[in-house]
Amino acid sequence: MSHSNNEAKGFYKLSWLQRIGFGAGDMAQNLIYQTVSIWLLFFYTNVYGLSPATAAVMFLVVRLVDVLWDPLVGAFVDKSSPKWGKYRSWLIVGGIPLVGLAILCFWNGFSGSIVYAYITYVGMSMCYTLVNVPYGALNSSLTRDTEEITILTSTRMFMANLGALVVKSLPLVIAIFAPKAADGSAITNTPEAASAWFITMTIFALAGLALLVFSFSQCKERVVMDQKEAENVKVSDLWMEFVRNRPLRVIAFFFITAFAMMSIGNAADAYFMSYNVGATPVMTTAFMWLGTIPAFIFMPLVPVIKRKIGKKGMFYLFLGTAIVGMAMMYIFVSVPALKQFWLLCIAQFVKSTGIIVATGYMWALIPEVVSYGEYTSGRRIAGIVNALTGIFFKAGMALGGVVPGIVLSIVGFNAELSQQTPLAEQGILWLVCVIPAALLLLAIFIISKYELEDDVIDNINKEIEARSNN
Repeated sequence: MSHSNNEAKGFYKLSWLQRIGFGAGDMAQNLIYQTVSIWLLFFYTNVYGLSPATAAVMFLVVRLVDVLWDPLVGAFVDKSSPKWGKYRSWLIVGGIPLVGLAILCFWNGFSGSIVYAYITYVGMSMCYTLVNVPYGALNSSLTRDTEEITILTSTRMFMANLGALVVKSLPLVIAIFAPKAADGSAITNTPEAASAWFITMTIFALAGLALLVFSFSQCKERVVMDQKEAENVKVSDLWMEFVRNRPLRVIAFFFITAFAMMSIGNAADAYFMSYNVGATPVMTTAFMWLGTIPAFIFMPLVPVIKRKIGKKGMFYLFLGTAIVGMAMMYIFVSVPALKQFWLLCIAQFVKSTGIIVATGYMWALIPEVVSYGEYTSGRRIAGIVNALTGIFFKAGMALGGVVPGIVLSIVGFNAELSQQTPLAEQGILWLVCVIPAALLLLAIFIISKYELEDDVIDNINKEIEARSNN
């Protein structure tokens, strides 16, 4: 079969500019939403003035709103056909209000107001869905080619982690704008630093908007649902697809577990560095960089690794690596003689290598379950499928927001204390190491049930194209 015939049947090859352009969309979302995921709880408790329990309830409420909102967005996106593109249009339409509300989440003008916090956080989360669900569907609309999707996903994750590297530099950026103590050190974790947080989020969010515009300009949708079929899409299709699409169910539960693991660990990192390690802003930034740097080493190697050991083998290898890294970190912090910053950095690198590759590659499975759904039902409802995965990864993130707040409350965390009690420090350590490791073990079991190997999904895509040409 010739290259041109392959492209005629939906197996498109993309240029590197197109791949980078698509990846820029995820880099943008990381600059905005990962800043919220990692730092908002810390901002609320230490700068804005909310208690951990109040913030935990709010994180849960926001995720419940998402459960109702995401399916509506998924059905609407599949049903609509904006003139700028079925999916890519939303990078701009949803991106502009997303940026504005994300900035307002970190404004301290109504310090301690739970009403203001709810309005801005709920609004920001709803706008994020308007960008994230179509962006996820955009992946499966660019090509059917499995190898191309693997390269596209690796590029996307490389770019996403480039954004994460910037996000994890936040302590350094805040320190530039924060007030200074008598000894010249920056005051970054008290209400006096509120304006520094606001300025930093403004910079990140505006950079994210520029990247969304670039992503919009480089993506070209080629594999989309016929408009006549799109007119019949309903919200109820979401649950019907969940029932009949077994690989989708496996991925959905994997997403819950993986995002709960990441969100719990990310939300606890700032507390861990401040109270368990006593790190300076420079040390905190270096430590968090090590949570991202493995992406630039290993994500480009994902296509080769997958060809050698298969997608399941790759998940087993890297999820197991992450568990080893978490065990190392727990031991290094718990044993006084081993509590050295350089040892913690090694553990962080090992842990992050496993997490980044496993959770990065999982996005390549979404186009596969979209194609499987098209194969079994005759309709390519990518928006619906991405809304479903959105619900489940936000359910995982809900745990990531709620569990840290609950644990911190139980162990008696007090933001007014510079030195926490041993129980509070142990609770933080459980959030960073023990609970995430248990979730990774569950993730290994879940992904073992995934059945769409490369040869299976390639045959499915070829049969779909053969049907459309008959």
